[in-house]
Amino acid sequence: MGSSVLRWLALVMGAVCTLIGLSHVAFGEAVFPDMGAPGATADSQARFFGAVFAGYGLAWILAARRTPIPATAIRLLAGIMLLGAVGRFLSIAVHGLPHPFALALTALEVLLPLVYLALADADEKKRVTS
Repeated sequence: MGSSVLRWLALVMGAVCTLIGLSHVAFGEAVFPDMGAPGATADSQARFFGAVFAGYGLAWILAARRTPIPATAIRLLAGIMLLGAVGRFLSIAVHGLPHPFALALTALEVLLPLVYLALADADEKKRVTS
């Protein structure tokens, strides 16, 4: 069961990250609340990192489509999201609390990787025991 849950969660994570990334490419910082008027440089940076985030989502999808789902890939992708949460905590330390939406994202960026780390080797274990 853990392997099918892992596959489903990884596919959902991939689809959501890809869509979020593409929305940032298309609409820039307008998709994120409380950004103010970003200016050309900040908008360019947001759109660039939107493309990177879309690629991150595609990496989740590619990992989920492998048989067995590689635990190393899941751990790496979950670790990247945790590193993003560390970046948000650094921003809080430097600039204070952001918009509540960003705080909600921070919570997800801490909690979801823990779920993925717990399930990371579920598919590989299932293949060994079957």
